[in-house]
Amino acid sequence: MTGEFRRAGAWPQLEIRRSCTENSCYRPHSHDTVSIGLIDEGTSVFRGPPGGTVRLLPGDVVVIPAGHVHACNPDAGRWRYQMVHLDETWAASLLDRDDPSSRALMNEVRVLRRPDLHRRISEACDAILTLDPATDTDPDTDPDVHLAPVLRAVAAAAPDHVVPDGTDAALRARLRPVLERLRGDETNPPLDELARLVGLSRGELVRAVRRATGLSPLAWRQNARIVRARNLLRAGRPIADTAQALGFTDQSHFHRVFRAHVAASPGVYRGRAHERTRPTA
Repeated sequence: MTGEFRRAGAWPQLEIRRSCTENSCYRPHSHDTVSIGLIDEGTSVFRGPPGGTVRLLPGDVVVIPAGHVHACNPDAGRWRYQMVHLDETWAASLLDRDDPSSRALMNEVRVLRRPDLHRRISEACDAILTLDPATDTDPDTDPDVHLAPVLRAVAAAAPDHVVPDGTDAALRARLRPVLERLRGDETNPPLDELARLVGLSRGELVRAVRRATGLSPLAWRQNARIVRARNLLRAGRPIADTAQALGFTDQSHFHRVFRAHVAASPGVYRGRAHERTRPTA
């Protein structure tokens, strides 16, 4: 697989991935960003809880709100795609908050069979990544100027498919003490201990966490750690320090878990994370 993560250093709200694989698989995972996927070549099956699936085709655009568990694994053969990750608050600021379509964009997975939108989003990303934050001071070169029109066009477009979240928000609120422990503890808390926090049995807890988040307790913890790892690595944190800060027993364990969620090694992901990069020709 070849993959490239590109960042415009002055705008930490934005990350772009452009990747080509020969059939790489991801574990079910979620992001802390609003994510827009562009299918360039090949086909894939998008899966999200509670088991909703959509086949993705070249030219498709898929919008995934923050926190929505999903997996998108390609069929055999060549597979090229782009992912645009946007800070949730920043993305919301670029939309019309009074428009129902804007609210829906931030709350449900949408698949748009719109090659015109695919092209516009890709061109906007190209434009952003050629900006030099040291010299481009004209307001017209700000990344939000490039992204806001296409993001609003995405929000206004009627989706060809909607994948329901299927998780239980009220149950998630009840499980907040459990999720905070899973996110914050360096070691994996025992299930019996977590269950006592919310008055459930061990088996009830496992089922409840899956209904509330789309993941088992261990899978949810691993996903939360990798989300945090991505933030640290983007900020330029050394890989060894990141692994230690997140409680991984060693770098090889961290590498395996990270790669399973991101389909790239921590080193490839970090790259020159603290520097601005330009797209290649």
